[in-house]
Amino acid sequence: MAETMTRIINKPAWVDLGTSDATAARAFYAKLFGWKIEVNEDPQYGGYALARIGGQDAAGIGPLMSPDQPTVWNVYIGTEDVAALATGVTAARGSVIAAPFDVGDQGRMAVFQDPSGAFISAWQGTRMGGFQTEGPNAFGWAELNARGVDKAIPFYQTVFGWTPKSSGTPEQPYTEFSIEGGQSFAGATEMSPMVPAETPSYWLVYFTVSDVDASYRTALDAGARELLSPIDFPGGRLAIVADPQGAAFGLMAMAGG
Repeated sequence: MAETMTRIINKPAWVDLGTSDATAARAFYAKLFGWKIEVNEDPQYGGYALARIGGQDAAGIGPLMSPDQPTVWNVYIGTEDVAALATGVTAARGSVIAAPFDVGDQGRMAVFQDPSGAFISAWQGTRMGGFQTEGPNAFGWAELNARGVDKAIPFYQTVFGWTPKSSGTPEQPYTEFSIEGGQSFAGATEMSPMVPAETPSYWLVYFTVSDVDASYRTALDAGARELLSPIDFPGGRLAIVADPQGAAFGLMAMAGG
């Protein structure tokens, strides 16, 4: 993993895919995003791979640790003290699903569940700090789709110090998150009533691309399944697909980007 330390605190610092077929997933995302993907040969990392753009860390891909885990993209929030963060999560009525533990010599992580039921992870880096790149084919946005979003928003305010801002409409409320008036990096919305009742609250990862329509077609040609065909939104254009193993993710391009 990367030797260069990139300090990202209280914002999305990393995303990775836990998948039922890591080999197939690496091939899919390499084709879609042009990632160069390198598997860590050290057995303690269980076949975890780093996806890079121009030699810079962009995301991770690894096999599921147990067969009952879903194939999903995971969001990690950077922290300077994951143990203290876990205490704060409990105090804010969240749950600690996986208590802080070491990931080799790369850092420490934990897995939490917010009051709406969505899973969110945390990363305290030592050798590996987090994202080293941005722009096309890298992480662009994280979006909470919640059943009961009103009980989740105060949780993220309290635990991570996020500032919520309403940017939706009365018909389609939407909340953006930033820190101290900075640029928004995530959002939250109430899950559509059309979503099947068994679908829990979840975080959706979006990757920035140069051309949403072209990347959408490339994804479908590579075996992805359409969840939302390309549409315009006030800030640009987006689409949502599921990869061949079932992990949902978004493609987005900002207007004027």
